[in-house]
Amino acid sequence: MFDVNGMELALLGRTLMKLGEAAIPTEGIGVYGTSEQSVIIVAADIKAHPGTPIKDIAARTGFPQSKVSACVARLREAGAVESEPDPTDRRRTLIRPAGRVSTRVAKVRAADIDPILTAALEDPTQLNEVKDALRLLATHLNPSALTRIDT
Repeated sequence: MFDVNGMELALLGRTLMKLGEAAIPTEGIGVYGTSEQSVIIVAADIKAHPGTPIKDIAARTGFPQSKVSACVARLREAGAVESEPDPTDRRRTLIRPAGRVSTRVAKVRAADIDPILTAALEDPTQLNEVKDALRLLATHLNPSALTRIDT
């Protein structure tokens, strides 16, 4: 066993992101100028900060406002988010997770990660151990964890 440092944590995060992207079904969603990774990051930010304007999402993610707008458009098309005018400033639009789960979102959430994880593991018999570790991480390090640190 080894101690995990910042670099190893970043590499693990990148590996997990790539595995997650590979597990998400892509049939029927078309070709977009935004990457899956940036859409996932924006979706996580919206989940952690519901009712937030695009400008604030851009500030938190470090993405240009145009990229956030493109990601939000993809998420809206998939039925993952909804938007409404800000009642205090009608020029701004507030973004929040959708009130109901769309067919596309349900398909993404139901995607089986076992084939991707099994293919990635040197020892496929460790699948359940790895899934248990992922459940533990997801419990303690969900998107709202980012709201508790100074980034």
